[in-house]
Amino acid sequence: MTFRTAGIGAFAAALFLILCGTALAAPLRITAKSAIVIDARSGAVLFQQQADKRRAIASTTKLMTALLVLEHTRQSEIFPAPPYHPSPGESVIGLRKGERMSVHDLLRAMLLPSANDAAHALAVHVGRTEARFVRMMNAEARKLDLTETHYSTPIGLDDPGNYSTARDLANLARLDMRHSAFAKIVDLPRATLLTGSHPRNVTNRNDLVVDYPFVDGVKTGHTLDAGYVLVGSAHGHGAHVISVELGDPNEATRDADTLALLRYGIDQYRRVRPVVAGKTVASAKVRWRDGKAALTPAGSVALTLRRGTPLSVRVDAPTQLEGPLPARKQVGSVRVMVDGKVVKTVPLVTAAEVPGAGVVRKVSVSLGPALITVALLLILVVGTLVALRARAMRLQRARSAR
Repeated sequence: MTFRTAGIGAFAAALFLILCGTALAAPLRITAKSAIVIDARSGAVLFQQQADKRRAIASTTKLMTALLVLEHTRQSEIFPAPPYHPSPGESVIGLRKGERMSVHDLLRAMLLPSANDAAHALAVHVGRTEARFVRMMNAEARKLDLTETHYSTPIGLDDPGNYSTARDLANLARLDMRHSAFAKIVDLPRATLLTGSHPRNVTNRNDLVVDYPFVDGVKTGHTLDAGYVLVGSAHGHGAHVISVELGDPNEATRDADTLALLRYGIDQYRRVRPVVAGKTVASAKVRWRDGKAALTPAGSVALTLRRGTPLSVRVDAPTQLEGPLPARKQVGSVRVMVDGKVVKTVPLVTAAEVPGAGVVRKVSVSLGPALITVALLLILVVGTLVALRARAMRLQRARSAR
């Protein structure tokens, strides 16, 4: 079996590069003092503005609180709430000292309406004291290489020692979103907390989750020092992006900046199908027979790629086949290459049964039409001579018998 390599994806790849070579999104105009949008899977930065400037982060502090709770507790745990004395205007769900609530409900209270009493209860449960929990937060920040982040509270009230950057918050949110429990909570428009002394209905302060189906998180925040803050998350075109904006002057601007960041991030990607199962991508001559056998990929390949990423498809196919071969017999391969590296290999198979050939056909193909005619004439002559010889021998025997 002789093989050839064909670049059948050359046209498709060229077209893809033309379509994706330049991002279609207009340049971003962000009001926020700091902003960033990243690829949630790879961490690649898609846009940034003052992303490494330390700033007050308000209740997005609770992203670290949530991470430690997820890593040190079970969702089903139920424990009594410690005392908490909120200042006027704080967001709380009115937990009373000793009231028993599950970790799951406390997380939803902390992440949706940003309840400070829920955050305090979780911090004390995990760290035994709030101060010890804050030390755990800072140790975790160092471990995760969040070098521009420091905590003085698990809640996010204004304090000079509680700060982070857009970049660090985006990377922290990436880790949070890998926890399915966290991702499900921050995508809820509202929830009912059934543990505790009575049911409580809570609403997500992130209105974008309610109003825009492609938005699925993450956390709002607001204090006098921080301004309006929002860590966002969205899916689209097969991509998942995370945004952060810090220091917006009001909720409307906060939401507009976040939508612009998320849309820009998603628009950097496209979902493509460079290989389609059952589509003929090559053909091979069939030995001893006229015509060719169609060859197709055994499966499809779908990829999410950033605009401008080089994409190519290479087919390793035989130039000739000899039957009999069944349909879907592997005879080669299809390789999908992204930025020069093979990311997927799919078997190349026969689209239909490849027939074999008998002895007569092989002889006829081997000799060719002219030689076949000569051979038939020789056979006829030999047959005639044999017949004449036989007749002569019968006549001779007949004479001898007289």
